[in-house]
Amino acid sequence: MAKFTREDIIKKVKEEGVRFIRLQFTDLLGVIKNVEIPASQLDKALDNKMMFDGSSIEGFVRIEESDMYLYPDLDTFVVFPWTSEKGKVARLICDIYNSDLTPFAGDPRGVLKRVLKEMEELGYTDFNIGPEPEFFLFKNDEKGEPTLELNDKGGYFDLAPTDLGENCRRDIVLELEDMGFEIEASHHEVAPGQHEIDFKYADAIATCDNIQTFKLAVKTIARKHGLHATFMAKPLFGVNGSGMHANMSLFKGKDNAFYDESTKTGLSETAMHFLAGILKHAQGFTAVTNPTVNSYKRLVPGYEAPCYVAWSMRNRSPLIRIPASRGVSTRIEVRSVDPTANPYLAMAVLLAAGLDGIKNKLQAPKAIDRNIYVMDKEEREAEGISDLPATLKEALESLKKDSVMMEALGEHASEHFIEAKEIEWDMFRTQVHPWEREQYMSMY
Repeated sequence: MAKFTREDIIKKVKEEGVRFIRLQFTDLLGVIKNVEIPASQLDKALDNKMMFDGSSIEGFVRIEESDMYLYPDLDTFVVFPWTSEKGKVARLICDIYNSDLTPFAGDPRGVLKRVLKEMEELGYTDFNIGPEPEFFLFKNDEKGEPTLELNDKGGYFDLAPTDLGENCRRDIVLELEDMGFEIEASHHEVAPGQHEIDFKYADAIATCDNIQTFKLAVKTIARKHGLHATFMAKPLFGVNGSGMHANMSLFKGKDNAFYDESTKTGLSETAMHFLAGILKHAQGFTAVTNPTVNSYKRLVPGYEAPCYVAWSMRNRSPLIRIPASRGVSTRIEVRSVDPTANPYLAMAVLLAAGLDGIKNKLQAPKAIDRNIYVMDKEEREAEGISDLPATLKEALESLKKDSVMMEALGEHASEHFIEAKEIEWDMFRTQVHPWEREQYMSMY
């Protein structure tokens, strides 16, 4: 991530003819919000004096305590390359502060910063994350509304003419590179209409900022191609859903704390304790890493998404996989996360789970190198393999019972997140779905 001073930003705004600045932040459900100001108000924004009504934002505050301040992170300044036609638009990602100028406890970015502080107190300097977000491209109708019609019949690593999303995907990559992203790979995924663009790992805050920027860019560029991009976990029955695998490592300065060349696996004690913490809290953090009703349509056997709590060095059916790279690239890949997750909250709970493993020197169970999908329940129980929650309701109950995860989120964020998600579950539970009518209208 580039480093900017106040003077750098003012100069760049003038040089590039930027007319508007979006002061962005993320609500508790992971939705990007922004307050747009004309460039003439930039000084006020950089002085942390821009206010907004927090009572209108999901999971923030009540109406009687609604005044909140936006504190821009100068290093997040970027000019959106696709806005040059009618005057350029730049953006700054902001932290949220209360009216008494204290950090807002319900700010997802602030939640992650609190857990990172705990990490630093344990002697680690960086929590690096390499995300792998997947998405689907659907055609829009003549009114510009999304349909369920895919724009290709491609499969994993296919290319044109089968992969008709290639041009759109290439334009997304070019726009992201213009904004400073280092793109490592771009390809068609397993399901028709499904795509993945991988960008280089960074520290936790920068990665989460990048995920939100990535989603915005993908949706914006797709629309220019007459397509709708969705990060919904499972938009279609019978094909793979979209995940956002999280590759994670802890560093002390320039040294990867997960690597130990003296062990048979190349994994350090720290890595194994961290891994054990992830496994211990897997049921507890799933409501955060897979936060929608639809998320649990993806976490089923047969579609490459994990639904069992286990780990392996090479097997892709468990929750955690250890990629083969060693040295500075040694990492733990958590495969359950999906792109509907609020990235700040998701990475906060994953880090908190791993740190709990380190602090308490938790011991990881043996690796499972068999295909778990073909094991029956008795075999899984014999191997000590438990299931991830099967519904959002189950996941929320597990979250409430996990004191480490609740503490990581903090009282405000956990209370409002659970309340919003219980409402979502109840709306789904009481709705009559087309499947029910197809099954029962004629039969009964």
